[in-house]
Amino acid sequence: MPQILDGNRVRDEIKAECRPRIEKLVAQTGRPPGLAVVLVGNNPASEVYVRNKTKTAADLGIYSETITPDADITTEDLLKLVRVLNLRPEIDGILVQLPLPKHIDEQAVLLAVDPEKDVDGFHPYNMGLLATGRPGLRPCTPAGVIQMLRRHAVEMEACNAVVVGRSTIVGKPMALLLLAENATVTICHSRTKDLAAVCRTADILVAAIGRAAMITADYMKPGAVVVDVGMNLVTSRAEAERIFEPGRMAGFEKRGSQLVGDVHPGDVARVAAAYTPVPGGVGPLTIAMLMQNTVEAAERRTGAITGTIADA
Repeated sequence: MPQILDGNRVRDEIKAECRPRIEKLVAQTGRPPGLAVVLVGNNPASEVYVRNKTKTAADLGIYSETITPDADITTEDLLKLVRVLNLRPEIDGILVQLPLPKHIDEQAVLLAVDPEKDVDGFHPYNMGLLATGRPGLRPCTPAGVIQMLRRHAVEMEACNAVVVGRSTIVGKPMALLLLAENATVTICHSRTKDLAAVCRTADILVAAIGRAAMITADYMKPGAVVVDVGMNLVTSRAEAERIFEPGRMAGFEKRGSQLVGDVHPGDVARVAAAYTPVPGGVGPLTIAMLMQNTVEAAERRTGAITGTIADA
């Protein structure tokens, strides 16, 4: 039987490790770490994510506030809001929830966030620190994957790792973090020739391409470790029947939809030595790493960690 890499367990471990750090910050500074989340408009999926983030923050004793500008806010007004948050001393982390409405210059907004408060790890300054192997705030999802692999004793050094997807949010930072673990890394994308053949070279295969159950048995080397970053909602019965075995259709029958990753769930269970399930794999770690980044940002800004990101 393959090993199931349990994201819920790792999430709980990370949260438990944050608690004494938060208590120490409160004792040293008289206040908890502070997180500001900017949620523009009324995107239902984003609203769920933000509720989960603020709930986790409250559970850990992190101060959080959610700022909800109207969907028709201008880029300039949103930039002014971010600049105000940059100056507030009690706010250690700023998260601008994506996606933003199409009329807003998303890159300008992300660039406006103070790199020392960039708890998403998306700012080019922090990405540059990652690329050059220096301390800084790391993108939450790929950093969570590394924690998952470490805490399940998956050997990364000298292994062949293949990352399917080249986004700046997951794919590229994932490759850099695996390189930092001394893996030999290949990044694939939609134009990679014979993608399945390249994936079959992987000891560790990370799927982050955003296509439901695209990674089938043909893409996996027997005995590989498969990490599924995808979160796709299947609403077509034909598609659900292609992906899920008859005994696994209960969710679809009840709700008319079912969550699936980028990896075929039946195939990965038959071929891989270890894999992350969807849900319950990588997903829980993203918010846990956001909390860890907020604590780290507070430690750096208050001097609990010697030096600042800019000094690293």
